Amino acid sequence: MKKDIEIPKVDGVYVAAVKVFNKDLNVDEWNAYIINDKDVDLEMVLIVSKGLSKDKKTAVMRHKLETLPAKSFAKIEYLQEEVLALVNTFEVSFFEGNKMFDKSFVFKANTINEKAYQVIPTMGGIQGVLVK
Repeated sequence: MKKDIEIPKVDGVYVAAVKVFNKDLNVDEWNAYIINDKDVDLEMVLIVSKGLSKDKKTAVMRHKLETLPAKSFAKIEYLQEEVLALVNTFEVSFFEGNKMFDKSFVFKANTINEKAYQVIPTMGGIQGVLVK
C-alpha cells in the first residue's frame, strides 16, 4: 500500500530570509518570504512556522495565501533578532493544479546572516539567505 502513495517533489518554491530597511522604524530587519519561481500559480498556500532550540521555542505561526502568482513572492513574517539563533522551520503546503504539495524549509540555527547571502530568485537581484 505504501508503494502506491505518490509524494510529489517540490521544485521552484523556496523560502528566503531577507534583510530590508524599515523606513517607519528607521532600522534594518529580517523578513521571511515565500518565492514561487514556477511558471504556474500556486493555490491555497498554507505556511506553518516555528523556531526551536534545546531550551527555547517560539509560538507556532500560521499563514495563508489564496494565490501566489507565477514568478512572484510574498512576505511571510518578520523575524525578530532573537529567533535567528534558533532552528527556524517553515512547513509549506500548496496546490498546483489539482495536486497537493508539501515541503519543510529549515534555516539552521545562526545561519540567517549576511555571510550566507546569495541572489534570491524572482526578487529582482535582491540578496538574502535561501532555503531550497
